[in-house]
Amino acid sequence: MRLSNPVPGEVIHSVALRCQIQLEVTKRKYTDEEQNHLRDLFGETERWGQTLKTMLWTHASVVAPAFKDTCVVDVPVPCTFDFNVAATKYFHGLGDGEVPLSFLFSGTVFYEDAQGALQVAPIPWDKEARFRLPVKSWHDMMDIYYPNSAWLCLRRDVFERLYEYKVAHGIPTWEQALERVLPALEEVTER
Repeated sequence: MRLSNPVPGEVIHSVALRCQIQLEVTKRKYTDEEQNHLRDLFGETERWGQTLKTMLWTHASVVAPAFKDTCVVDVPVPCTFDFNVAATKYFHGLGDGEVPLSFLFSGTVFYEDAQGALQVAPIPWDKEARFRLPVKSWHDMMDIYYPNSAWLCLRRDVFERLYEYKVAHGIPTWEQALERVLPALEEVTER
């Protein structure tokens, strides 16, 4: 991110920047397949006029070093593959294209006035930026950090039942335990 000082030659000692990143989900089109994948998050498409709203993705913060005119800083954005998190469900449900993002900034600027005295000024929340994140970037990152896997959190009692089933049947992996249970569930839903 590029930070700019509108006062030429003024010394900025540092900037403590906070950023709220939002997914502007209403500002893109969805394929039929994406709509189907996003039902868990937004419900049936007939209701999307009521349920499709801008979503909070995450918060990020960074401290910029001293500079005079401009400064470029990296803003680390924490990402997760936890399917209890709505943003993960959203990104996972998309095939391709871009995700419109909105960045809302606030923070504090520490600077030196013309007499050399340290000054402090707030950065108001009306400072914003927009970016269109390629969906492929998110999927590629998940493939790097979670290759051929996904993270699933279970209630402890459900985990214990699945664990007992796995042990009782001598099943070596969690995937194999679920693969053995799923056909029985699929059979029930087909009836």
